[in-house]
Amino acid sequence: MTSKTNGSSPPENLTPQQQAMPEVNTLTATDISASLKAGLADFLARPVMSGFFGLFYAIFGILFVWCLVWLGKIWMIIPAAVGFPLVAPFAAAGLYEMSRRMQNNEDFGWSDILTVMANQRKREMGWMAFVTLFIFWVWTYQIRLWLAITLQNASFSDFDRFLNIVFFTPQGWTFLVIGTCVGAFLSAVLFSVTVVAMPMLLDRETNFISAMITSIRVVTGNPVVMLSWAAIISITMLLSMLPAFLGLIFTLPILGHTTWHLYQRAVSPAEG
Repeated sequence: MTSKTNGSSPPENLTPQQQAMPEVNTLTATDISASLKAGLADFLARPVMSGFFGLFYAIFGILFVWCLVWLGKIWMIIPAAVGFPLVAPFAAAGLYEMSRRMQNNEDFGWSDILTVMANQRKREMGWMAFVTLFIFWVWTYQIRLWLAITLQNASFSDFDRFLNIVFFTPQGWTFLVIGTCVGAFLSAVLFSVTVVAMPMLLDRETNFISAMITSIRVVTGNPVVMLSWAAIISITMLLSMLPAFLGLIFTLPILGHTTWHLYQRAVSPAEG
């Protein structure tokens, strides 16, 4: 491991109400490459179970787009597809648990992983799901707002008409620029508060506020490395959705397993 610890040692004699924040480490590009190798190894070790989570996510995406078409919300397809990766960290909870168990050389089956995922509703993971879905809702709402402001009364009778207006008119270009900037900001916020928080909540007994703060500390302490990791996730996820979301069957599990190993390198182990 190439990471080095930042910050002072936690004070002694802390009560349960005064738990110290975990220490975060300095990361390098080597940590990302090593985590990717470990994530790929985890996927290859249990490809069927790992692929199940990717398949579930892909099917959800297909049904989501179908519902938009059925409801006549053609204008929502591109914003929804771009914002869809925002909820991926929560969807990868089962992958984090698989990597944790493989790292500890523990045997596990389907019931073990699914039971752990079901039990997360009793812990702080539910609050993180709320944060994730809230930001996704804000993303959807702001797209609708800017669509109304920039394209006004444009008619989207079909998907081809929508694409033509967005990509080949000045108003569409304005919409794309504004939507991209706002979307990038919301994505950066969500990435910062979840990239470490999600696996951390599954790994240790802590509250979701502390997990989010730790995640933000990791990102602000390693801006170049974490920005690179965010770019890898975004590009990989978007490209994986092009073949009818089916690429996610492979890429989502690998990215999920990789996130677990990167978290292990970013945050010092909990004492005890």
